[in-house]
Amino acid sequence: MRIIAGSFKSRQLKGTPPPGIRPTSDKLRETVFNVLGDRVRGARFLDAFAGTGAVGIEAISRGADEVTFVDSSRKAAAIIRQYLALLDVRAGFHLLEMEFSRACRTFEREGLTFDIAFLDPPYDREDLYTSALEILGSVPLLGEGGILVIEHSKREELAESSGHLEKYRTLTQGDSSLSFFRKRA
Repeated sequence: MRIIAGSFKSRQLKGTPPPGIRPTSDKLRETVFNVLGDRVRGARFLDAFAGTGAVGIEAISRGADEVTFVDSSRKAAAIIRQYLALLDVRAGFHLLEMEFSRACRTFEREGLTFDIAFLDPPYDREDLYTSALEILGSVPLLGEGGILVIEHSKREELAESSGHLEKYRTLTQGDSSLSFFRKRA
């Protein structure tokens, strides 16, 4: 994994992800952050179904104020901790080793909101896409002007809207697509 831009630009984070963890490719991460642009600087950023943490670490590198990683896998959490330690990142992040729905209940209870939420459930778990979109469409976890980005298989069509969220853009690269959502006006 290579950090694309920011304070850790060009740093390599080596290691093989355990089976079942599919890291977001460098090219797709670059696309996400090109679309998000300057919104990342100073943002509260959620990297859910984080896997290796590549997206959240890229957000830290690009100046996000706070990044919250959520993944239910103990192995994924260990990889994220390892990468953060290699980069000597000691503050500005939280790592929650739990199911996404449980993390959302925690966020809601604590009144936490995010400027940007990035979700990358396993491609073969359509149920996780549906439930995550329903949760974020019904619970006020995105702040004013917040953006939700969901990485998914290009063969998977996500709903055009859910609760107070509406899809406004979809980009496809290779076998992956990125769907962008925001609150309805």
